[in-house]
Amino acid sequence: MTDKMSIVNAANDEPALAGRPLEAGRRLTPTWYGEYSMKLIESMNPRTGEPAGTGVSETPSGELTSALSLAKSAARRYASESLAERALLLRAMADKLDDRADELIPLAEAETGLGKPRLTTELARTTFQLRLFAQVIEEGSFLEATLDTPAPDATPVPRPDLRRQLEALGPVLVFAASNFPFAFSIAGGDTASALAAGCPVVVKAHEGHPELSRRTGEILSSVVADRNLPAGVFTVIFGQQAGRDALVDQRIKAAGFTGSTTGGRALFDLASGRVDPIPFYGELGSINPTVVTKAAVRSRGSEIASGFVNSFTLGTGQFCTKPGLLFLPIGHKLEAELSEAVSAVSATPMLNNRIAESYAKISAELSAHPSIRSMVTPRLHTEPGAWGVPCLFVTSAEQFTEAADTLGAECFGPSSLIVEYASKHELINALQSVEGSLTATIHGEQSDISSLAPVLDVLRPRAGRLIWNGWPTGVAVAWAMQHGGPWPSSTNALHTSVGATAVRRWMRPVTYQSFPHDLLPPALQDGNPLGIPRRVDGALRR
Repeated sequence: MTDKMSIVNAANDEPALAGRPLEAGRRLTPTWYGEYSMKLIESMNPRTGEPAGTGVSETPSGELTSALSLAKSAARRYASESLAERALLLRAMADKLDDRADELIPLAEAETGLGKPRLTTELARTTFQLRLFAQVIEEGSFLEATLDTPAPDATPVPRPDLRRQLEALGPVLVFAASNFPFAFSIAGGDTASALAAGCPVVVKAHEGHPELSRRTGEILSSVVADRNLPAGVFTVIFGQQAGRDALVDQRIKAAGFTGSTTGGRALFDLASGRVDPIPFYGELGSINPTVVTKAAVRSRGSEIASGFVNSFTLGTGQFCTKPGLLFLPIGHKLEAELSEAVSAVSATPMLNNRIAESYAKISAELSAHPSIRSMVTPRLHTEPGAWGVPCLFVTSAEQFTEAADTLGAECFGPSSLIVEYASKHELINALQSVEGSLTATIHGEQSDISSLAPVLDVLRPRAGRLIWNGWPTGVAVAWAMQHGGPWPSSTNALHTSVGATAVRRWMRPVTYQSFPHDLLPPALQDGNPLGIPRRVDGALRR
């Protein structure tokens, strides 16, 4: 039987959608079109267990084909838009989201249970990101414009006129995250950086907040239309199958992902196994080790205990930068303070039932492990909804080293593991068993500095961000931020998903050799018409 949703309109080589316009997540009941059943993605209020909306339909195969065709057809025009136009687009998106905060925040609260204060802050972070990338575009160094003038006398061979810049890869697929429904979702950092690079974006919405995703997608799409840009510059799709199908489609040239190690690895393998493999930038699991010295315990042990508990329980422990391992010297005498602080933290909603059930299972397994002692025992929460209750475990450095594959695995939720070490040798051995992480932290004193080099030497190759006397939760959106690390924290430790240089992921270098001036991109033309930083014959100039 012919699939009605995938009939191609011969006039424009795009799917004919039975006379219906392409929309982001239409509200539909399940409907049969030939052999294709459109299912509803329904969300739950984590605080009550009740439905959080009427549901959003999965994207049918025909609509996905149309969305990808539109993205492909928009790629050349959007990449050739002026830097000023791209910056205006991002600022207009930020303004429109800010204007709709009173509508979007209640939607997010109903679907995620994260609470109005947290969501208000997160939406502000999201619009700040969009405006930051507008500044990145206008500043211009992201293009890495580099000019080498002809040198006929160069050795060993004469050098021709060479001019190099970074150029947009083409349509980008972004997999939205569950734990940041604004900042790492539809309008999040991957979307902002890819649009800044000049790439059309197709966002695969997360199933945890479909109503918010649909509405956010509509808002951003309206901004694209208001700027008279092609519709394919920005599109939202729904459903896991649609995401997988888009990832292996040759019209997609790169992908970004934030989520679990298991899910991210499966998608990474799909992207790598294509006939034309593409870059897949996944932010996956991270344990974020924190080391505390004896001197730091003596000087400010209570402050460290309080900061640690606040950090690992923040957002119900659903931050990728949660400190999942705390290395304390034996004899720290902080157990009572730690136990009291953790026990005082109330149960709070987790993002959905699946995450809550996984957290309960993993924390119960840790509690039962022969090498672990429960400082604060996992407790069941029987109220309706998806709730997480904090717990805290203890082991020795020696036991951790012997069972690091199990004890050093990420537990997504409000739990952490204290590893007690008797010597620097034990500490270093245990740290060498820790997998790659987004962050690694040291709490120390001035008196420790001369002796910490061996510890830092172990941590440095295991993390993308090294922190001194702070906590890893809270990722500044800034030019110098690195949010990425060795496997399994990310699939590519060379890049960041937060900060100005995130734009680099969606671009590739192109060199123009001996080209006529009129055919050169503006960034490489004589006289620097864009007024951007450039490297000319090895020297930085403006």
